[in-house]
This record gives sequence, structure tokens and C-alpha cells, in this order.
Amino acid sequence: MRKFAIIGFLALASSAMQAGCTGKTTKNPGEKNVSGNGEVVVMDKQLFLSDVFDYEQSKDWKYKGTRPAIIDLYADWCGPCRLTTPIMKDLAKEYADKIVIYKVNVDKQKELAAFFGASSIPLFVFIPMKGEPQVIRGAAGKEVYKRAIDEFLLKP
Repeated sequence: MRKFAIIGFLALASSAMQAGCTGKTTKNPGEKNVSGNGEVVVMDKQLFLSDVFDYEQSKDWKYKGTRPAIIDLYADWCGPCRLTTPIMKDLAKEYADKIVIYKVNVDKQKELAAFFGASSIPLFVFIPMKGEPQVIRGAAGKEVYKRAIDEFLLKP
């Protein structure tokens, strides 16, 4: 199982407001993929393998994307996840030409949840163009995510 580091400068900033859910998952029928700039993209295993990283072909991380990314692992029954959904939608619009934001329903995508070690949610995986992904565990305010985008994902 792959281990991802927690973004150091964010750990303290988000710890005071961090909230997370753990527990059994439920299903949410009718969810569809959306695409285009300024939208949060619903991700499944096939999309992950084709656009992010094909862990079935390689053990060495190599991001396939053309823009830095955030993957939001969530569940519909999770209160903190519901609180961060509008934040991610706002950030997708605000950074439309600079990053892509994906969301992964851990109830439907158990293999991806296991790949990221999502033992509690929400879990946010920040993927730079070069280097290893970093994670933020739990819910935080918009300013924490903006700081991670500006200082980690978009840092030259």
C-alpha cells in the first residue's frame, strides 16, 4: 500500500478545524461524471488509471496529468465531506485553467480509497506536476486549500 505524506505547513493550520468521518460506507446512485474547466470531475478507477497514475503497470509514481490536481475522497453520508463540497466547487472555478479537481466516492471506488489509504474522510490528495502527492486529512477552511494550491501545487 502506498503512503502519502501530509503537507507539513498545512497540518497545523488545519488541525484546529479538522473534522473527519470514519465508518461503513453506503451507496449513492445516479452520480455522473462532469468535465470541463471550472468543474469538479467525478473520478472512477478507469479515469484514474488513464489520467493520473496507472498503478497496475508501475509501482513508481509518475503523474500523467497536464495540470496539477486535487483528489477529494469523500462519502455522501459524511458531514465534513458535505461541508467541503462547495469549497472544492469554488476552487475548481477559481483555478479553472491552472488545476483540475477530482472527487472520488469511497463507497463506489473502494480500490482507489484503499490505494490512498483513506481510513478517514474527507481526504484530499494534492498532486503536483513533479514530485510526490501530499495529503490533507479532514475538513478545513477554503484558505487552507488555497494556500496548499498556491504554495505547493502552483509553486514554480
